[in-house]
Amino acid sequence: MKIQLDLKERSYDILVERGIIKQAGSHLQLDRRVLVVTDSEVPQAYAETVAAQCRIPVICRVPSGEASKSLETFGMLLQTMLEHNFSRRDCVVAVGGGVVGDLSGFAASAYMRGIDFYNIPTTLLSQIDSSIGGKTSVNFCGVKNIVGAFYQPKKVLIDPELLATLSERQFANGLAEAVKMALTSDCELFELIETKDIKETIDEIIIRSLLIKKNVVEQDETETGLRKILNFGHTIGHGIESSEHLSQLYHGECVALGLIPMCGESIRSRVIEVLKKCNLYHPIAFDWDAIAEAAFHDKKADGDTVTVTTVSKIGTFALTTMKCIEVIALAKECFSEEMI
Repeated sequence: MKIQLDLKERSYDILVERGIIKQAGSHLQLDRRVLVVTDSEVPQAYAETVAAQCRIPVICRVPSGEASKSLETFGMLLQTMLEHNFSRRDCVVAVGGGVVGDLSGFAASAYMRGIDFYNIPTTLLSQIDSSIGGKTSVNFCGVKNIVGAFYQPKKVLIDPELLATLSERQFANGLAEAVKMALTSDCELFELIETKDIKETIDEIIIRSLLIKKNVVEQDETETGLRKILNFGHTIGHGIESSEHLSQLYHGECVALGLIPMCGESIRSRVIEVLKKCNLYHPIAFDWDAIAEAAFHDKKADGDTVTVTTVSKIGTFALTTMKCIEVIALAKECFSEEMI
């Protein structure tokens, strides 16, 4: 299936097709120097499959995990391109999850003030969410995604067959983003996740999620308004993710917990049941002081207030400005003693 993300001169196609990684050379302009960026957890065969279709491939493998989203790794990618005489006519291809995509896109945006960038996401999280929309970034001084650029890829290839090598936990990690988007924008997608076999319907889940994000990005590319709904669950979620004693949780697992307080009481139990089905409901010990400090030392906070997305009816949303202490109070009230 071809989905076009319409951003005028920055428009590009998102191709969703099983086995498409083997035809990457037919869809991407790889007859040049190509920096293929991947990480240590991505099966080596994926990057090699892409590299075999490039005229002059350079494979760069970074350590897996959030720690690679750093200025140090960013600099290493730039140095690699410089050492291999990359020019403005050459390109970067990300073959990995969200960390690889964010890092590679940012490096492509900066090298010689911008060279072509393609994304081949290999995790469910990146296939559903981070591979499109143009957000590229690294973390800095303990703050997540604080340094980066909006830089759209030239094309995105999504191959659901690549998900076969994911662990169950990584698969669940990606489902959090589908649940997030369904809650704000697509009640039928939520019901599909709620009632159907998830793995049997995963292609439809990916496509419906992408269509939601496409529509949002087309209306608000640089997050001045509507695109903030894609941060649903992320305020508390980022706080949990950035808390040192909870850093073993994956991004999607943290976002899933962050969704719960932002849902109205009338749907909250239903949301929790779906999260349980997706293996995303994890009892944890909350350190609210640490979560608050991490959540609001963030680009989305403005003084002592923050704009959060709330959902009172599945498929609808509201953008609400709240005091930071009110958000924490709501989360504290929501999470019962049973989860601690």
